[in-house]
Amino acid sequence: MPREDTNTMRALQGLDSGDSSVRLQVAMAAGMTPDRGFIDRLVERCAIEPEFFVRDMLTWALTRHSPAMTVPRLIDELHSERARGRSQALHTLSKIGDRRAWPAITRALLTDADDEVARAAWRAAVVLVPENEESELAGVLATQLGRGERETQSSLSRALIALGEVIMPTLRAAMTDPDPRVRQHAIATERLWRDPDAGFEFAIEEAKRLVALGTTGQEE
Repeated sequence: MPREDTNTMRALQGLDSGDSSVRLQVAMAAGMTPDRGFIDRLVERCAIEPEFFVRDMLTWALTRHSPAMTVPRLIDELHSERARGRSQALHTLSKIGDRRAWPAITRALLTDADDEVARAAWRAAVVLVPENEESELAGVLATQLGRGERETQSSLSRALIALGEVIMPTLRAAMTDPDPRVRQHAIATERLWRDPDAGFEFAIEEAKRLVALGTTGQEE
């Protein structure tokens, strides 16, 4: 085995430690001394790392490497059978912010059956979307209105709001959807767009009241 490969394996062997603090230190060291030989191993570990704070450090370590080397590897990981692999790759791409990754943020990822993957895709999409494609993205995101529990719905609302005023026609259309959960979510998102300080819980409860009354509140 070439000496370079041996040194890389030795440097990263602590990522398999049963002690999360050891894994954290190894990930930190990999970010402080970037080496292209680290990239595959860091991405692989992201897909199986159980601790959030270690995954966050792994992401940080990857952002310290050249995007020319990390972005293609992360795009490959978007096809992983492991949901955590897909979600963490999306999260890391959003942190890197290289818009060359945009074509890889597919509709399939934006509508992934796994909530964590979908949420990561929404966050990545609003960071990477090219100028003048926000309306099209808003249309895809709107197909997910009413999905999941509060945390998932709040994430989607934040993603939509981050796109700006282009979301309004899409939200207004969704306010008349036959599904009351979709209507509620659309109304709540519109409320938050107008008043970001309202908080999602307040906005969704107000939206439920309006749907029960058979109104969207647009006339208020």
